[in-house]
Amino acid sequence: MENILDRFLRYVSIDTQSNEESETQPSTAKQLNLLRMLNDELRAMGVDSSIDEYGYVMASIPSNIDKDVPAVGFIAHVDTAPDASGADIKPQIIKDYDGSDIALKGVPGLFLRPSEFPEMLKYKGQTLITTDGTTLLGADDKAGVAEIMNAVQYLVEHPEVKHGPIKIGFTPDEEIGRGVVKFDVARFGAEYAYTMDGGEIGELEFENFNAASAKIHIQGRNIHPGNAKGKMRNAILIAQELNSLLPVDQRPEYTEHYEGFFHIIRFQGTVEEADFAYIIRDHDRALFEQKKDTIRRCTDFINSRYGEGTATLTLTDQYFNMREKVEPHYHIIDKAVKAMEREGIKARIQPIRGGTDGANLSFKGLPCPNIFAGGHNFHGKMEYIPLESIEAASRVILNIIDLFAE
Repeated sequence: MENILDRFLRYVSIDTQSNEESETQPSTAKQLNLLRMLNDELRAMGVDSSIDEYGYVMASIPSNIDKDVPAVGFIAHVDTAPDASGADIKPQIIKDYDGSDIALKGVPGLFLRPSEFPEMLKYKGQTLITTDGTTLLGADDKAGVAEIMNAVQYLVEHPEVKHGPIKIGFTPDEEIGRGVVKFDVARFGAEYAYTMDGGEIGELEFENFNAASAKIHIQGRNIHPGNAKGKMRNAILIAQELNSLLPVDQRPEYTEHYEGFFHIIRFQGTVEEADFAYIIRDHDRALFEQKKDTIRRCTDFINSRYGEGTATLTLTDQYFNMREKVEPHYHIIDKAVKAMEREGIKARIQPIRGGTDGANLSFKGLPCPNIFAGGHNFHGKMEYIPLESIEAASRVILNIIDLFAE
C-alpha cells in the first residue's frame, strides 16, 4: 500500500490552479492531468471509475454485505486557488517538529512562526509539511484527495472489511465557486456524502456562507490633464469612491464567527476605465440579501453623481448555506462525530467561513457536510499540514463507512 505521504506529495506536484476568468469547464485544462491520473489509479485498483467531459471523476465500490444500507459518498476537489502559484511546488518535510520557527527556504528571511500562528504548537512532535515560501502547498484540497484514495486502497486490499455501497467523487474548480455546477447527483448515486475539505483536525461543518460575486466596471473619461478641469472623470478615483461607500467594519479583517463581509479581491484600472471585484458573504440569508442591496445602492449613487452608465454592476449568486438541507438528516453529522471519537478526536462543529462543493451539492439533493482535511493557512505561502492529520482523516473515512454498514 502506497504511503499516504508519498501519495500526497505526488498529487501536490501537479499544477491544478483554476482560473475564474475562464469560460471553460474545467476552467483550466491542467486540472485534467490530475483528474485523469486519479481515474486511472482507481481503475488500476479494480474500482469502477469514469471521467466525463467536464472533468468529474466518479467511482463506485459495491456493497459486500447482505442488507440494504445507504450509499455514502466522499468528495474532494483537485484545483488549487488562484490566490498563489500552484506550479513547481517544493514541499518541506519537518519531522518531529520542536515548536521553533520554520525557515521557508525558497525565500530568504521568510519564516513560519508560532508567534504568528500559535496553533503550530499543537503539533509538536509531529511531522509538518510546509511550502518553501514561493508557492502555496495545495493541501486544499489534495490532502482530501489523498485521504480518500488512501481509504479506497485500504478497502481494496482488505476485502474482509464489510461495507455498504461507496461512491467516490473528484471535482475541478471548487476554488472559483463552480466545482459542482454540472455535477450529476443522480449518476453519482450516493444518498449522503461528505466533502473532505475542511481545515484543522476535528473540524466538522454543516453551515457555510451564503455567497455572491460582484464585478463592477467604471467608465471614466480621459482628458489631457492640462485641459481636464470640469471634463475629466478619473475611473480609478471613482472606483475608490465607490469602495469607500461600503462599511469598513464589514471587511474580512474585522469579522469572525457568523459575521459576514465585503471583500475586494481584484482591481485593474486606468483613468479611462476600471474594473474591480468583490466576494460578498454572510451566514444569515436576510443579512446576505441586505449586503447585495447595499452594493446595488452604492452603484446607483455613483451613477446619480457622475451620470448613468458610469458604474455597471454584475452581481451573481454563487452558493447558499447548506444548513437547511443537511440538518434534517442530522444522523450523518452524528456518524461523523462518532467516527472521529473512535480516533480520539473531539469533533468541533462550527460554521465554515467560506464554502465547499458540499453546499451546492446539498441544494442539488445530496446532503453533504464537510470534514477536516487537516491543513492550515490555505491559499498562500504560509500553508502547512501535519502528516498525522492527513492519516487521521483517512481513518475517519473508514470509520464512517463502518458506521453506515452497522
